[in-house]
Amino acid sequence: MRPTVYFAAAIALVASPTSFALLQSCSVSASAVSFGPYDPSSSQAKTATGTVTVSCSVTLVGLFASWTLSLSPGSSATYTNRSLVNGASTLQYNLYTTPSYSTVWGNGSGATGVVSDNALLIVGNNTNTYTVYGRIPPLQDVRKGNYSDSIVVTINY
Repeated sequence: MRPTVYFAAAIALVASPTSFALLQSCSVSASAVSFGPYDPSSSQAKTATGTVTVSCSVTLVGLFASWTLSLSPGSSATYTNRSLVNGASTLQYNLYTTPSYSTVWGNGSGATGVVSDNALLIVGNNTNTYTVYGRIPPLQDVRKGNYSDSIVVTINY
């Protein structure tokens, strides 16, 4: 089995009129968290990483900016256990803000966290990359096939 998480990027921009005049544009992109083959009989969790990248272009003068990155719950509509889906079959997994897998990366509600950052953006192009830590719990009895989910990344600043 080759369960894969695909990220769909969406951007929600919130900025003051003054800072927006200095900040020409920002975009968010993401690489997939690709778990590869999953062995339902293994007692070890399956882990993988992906990235979320924030790219901003600044004109005129440098700008100090802060932002938060949130992730949607995906097809499961809950952050408790996200689901990779293959037809009617599901494989539980989750995405985390740190390699300790202690904080689910969500929208900040309930027990979820967001990734926050601030940076001095210089004139020109600025890029910041964040790691997404994925984990599939062990011993899930699922049928063979390709499993996937789509997650929306949102940036607020």
